[in-house]
Amino acid sequence: MKRKILRIIFILVLLLLVGIGVLLAYVKTALPNVGPAPDMKIEPTAERIERGRYLANYVMVCIDCHSSRDWSLFAGPIVSGTEGKGGDVFNQTLGFPGAYVAKNITPAALSSWTDGEIFRAITTGVSKDGHPLFPIMPYPNFGQLDEEDIKSVIAYIRTLPGIENTPAKSHSDFPMNFIINTIPQKAQLAKAPSRDNTVEYGKYLVTAASCHTCHTREEKGKFVGEDFAGGREFPFPDGSIARSANITPHATGIGNWTEEMFMKKFRQYSDSTYRDRKVAPGTQQTLMPWTMYTHMEDQDLKAIFAYLRTLPPVDNFPEKFTPSSSVSK
Repeated sequence: MKRKILRIIFILVLLLLVGIGVLLAYVKTALPNVGPAPDMKIEPTAERIERGRYLANYVMVCIDCHSSRDWSLFAGPIVSGTEGKGGDVFNQTLGFPGAYVAKNITPAALSSWTDGEIFRAITTGVSKDGHPLFPIMPYPNFGQLDEEDIKSVIAYIRTLPGIENTPAKSHSDFPMNFIINTIPQKAQLAKAPSRDNTVEYGKYLVTAASCHTCHTREEKGKFVGEDFAGGREFPFPDGSIARSANITPHATGIGNWTEEMFMKKFRQYSDSTYRDRKVAPGTQQTLMPWTMYTHMEDQDLKAIFAYLRTLPPVDNFPEKFTPSSSVSK
């Protein structure tokens, strides 16, 4: 009887292992499944290129992650001449489940890509060859935007000076090397609201700028904090940690801010008196690309503020910066 029970257990375990193997094989070979890249040819009109330049540099900040940033200066401004060349690494030291390398998005690297293949990558997270991209590029957000805005970004990056640079390939640690295949989803594109509809347009811009992604606490790739209440940790290579601010309309967030204060916070980085300042070890640093967002149009910043004022207020005051123990000694 005992031998019979052990045999049954063995068979059940074997079936379970086979089932797991089949599931993992399916995930690796059949996913992601978002459909083929759309067949499109984008007309690079001057208007479209200018809209794309604005979005890619100052709202969606594609150029931020796909260029080199000078972290010896506050907020890591972009190193001139590196726009779009890729190579920035987001790895385990920074809290990621693998090593993800920003790709070269200049024409030197994308000349063999069709407009539809670039469009699919931006909006669904599936590369030219069908492999999934890690959502450090916030394609779940970009997939909610207006098709015309995505086309404008593509038209613009096609005009970037070509830079010959081949960044290392990204890779995921286990089990993210399987999970990543399940993340890409078909885009849910929607028309951008009228700019006259201030709050709704502000919500659209907040989605495009991925404010929720950075200003909501996250653990192991999942949001665990209150929406927009801040506290997401961004480790630096030296062990220091920066945390995002609460941007809900609570007193611990921006509840006591006026529109003028909000505008001034952004505009200080484009003021004629502003100079990039050196950041000494242990001094407060931030991943927030202030030197890019500072060039957003007044109407857009006001729309973002109007939308943020409609959020549920959350009582949370994260510590902004913690220097590493080695630096603080």
